[in-house]
Amino acid sequence: MRTKDRISYFYDGDVGNVYFGPNHPMKPHRLCMTHHLVLAYELHNKMEIYRPHKAYPVELAQFHSPDYVEFLQRISPDKQQLFANEMAKYNLGEDCPVFENLFEFCQIYAGGTLDAARRLNNRLCDIAINWAGGLHHAKKCEASGFCYINDLVLGILELLKYHARVLYIDIDVHHGDGVEEAFYFTDRVMTVSFHKYGDLFFPGTGDVKDVGEKEGKNYAINVPLRDGIDDGSFLRLFKMIILKVVECYAPGAIVLQCGADSLAGDRLGCFNLSIDGHAACVKFVKQLNLPLLVTGGGGYTKENVARCWTVETGALLGVELASEIPENEYFKYFAPDYSLKCASGHMENLNSKSYLNNIRQQVCENLSAIQHAPGVQMQEVNRVLKGLDCSHESMILPMAFYYSFVHAEAVVPPDFYIPELDEDEQNPDERVNRK
Repeated sequence: MRTKDRISYFYDGDVGNVYFGPNHPMKPHRLCMTHHLVLAYELHNKMEIYRPHKAYPVELAQFHSPDYVEFLQRISPDKQQLFANEMAKYNLGEDCPVFENLFEFCQIYAGGTLDAARRLNNRLCDIAINWAGGLHHAKKCEASGFCYINDLVLGILELLKYHARVLYIDIDVHHGDGVEEAFYFTDRVMTVSFHKYGDLFFPGTGDVKDVGEKEGKNYAINVPLRDGIDDGSFLRLFKMIILKVVECYAPGAIVLQCGADSLAGDRLGCFNLSIDGHAACVKFVKQLNLPLLVTGGGGYTKENVARCWTVETGALLGVELASEIPENEYFKYFAPDYSLKCASGHMENLNSKSYLNNIRQQVCENLSAIQHAPGVQMQEVNRVLKGLDCSHESMILPMAFYYSFVHAEAVVPPDFYIPELDEDEQNPDERVNRK
């Protein structure tokens, strides 16, 4: 167990200044609200704050097609009428509008996730936070679901330079389809997504039967849920599945996407999770004691998004926050009670015990079919488990855990080409003024 986690936090105020449009549910302003709440609780004094570099086009093209990146770079609201064919080709339009400073917005949030991964790789921190990231729907050659550049895929590719296996966990109400698709054919990344499925809910993917293909077969884990799932049901399933995943897969690092649209009362969501329930998932993953990259994601009731990600910043720091919100620049948004808490909702829970047990059983069967992770030393197993909260009866560890690893060499991909930073540009590791 680490005595104290070293936490790096990435933020650039410009990321919250873009505007998707008057009727669009995505409000990047929520990122400014989150950051000011973090400052109000003085959490910035307990971690290192960095302004991320703006990701270079060549960095974005490590995953995305160069022609798509180039188009994002040159398109602007006043030019989009001239590029109707390209707009359709790259799925830009109503859900993914072209707005002022679109490409810079992508560069900032992607740069934050890349910088976070690099600090983890260089062991400069134990946990790295980029609430601006987590845009999990973007595809290799097109935008999707309010997402243009898939910073999560880029961050995972960066982590794969130093780690044989990376675990991706997604608790957004929407399926993490873009990340799953990117790694669907490899065993180097295991994707685990907990999401609403059915009733034509976006993006329409993420059935429990979708498990990956070829070398990636059974390395995509989908947990499809119905409307109204509450804290108790969600947490029991989450802890059991994540513990089983770690048992079987033994990842070297974890990427956790904390989409806040799974909270009760979200404009686009349909779950009953409280902020405490959502944050309990973050606390559990932290207890795994592995290098951890944490991002934001969805979340469309912006005051609750700010509450949630502030509570989770505190959880990662091991700090319990007072319920009464301190004075800050966005204080009025938290009226009338000015409380940090967001209770669970009253929507009917359509996830019966038998349904959830069936999902759990199918996931466990899929996991039992994979080859256990190679090259795991006994001390690494013990390090991961020590201090883990296994309070629920389903958390009891099978003895098979201790005999489930075989020794073999894993091939780590070579570094991608990254251009030399211009000395005149800001150093991505430069500490910013905390206030």
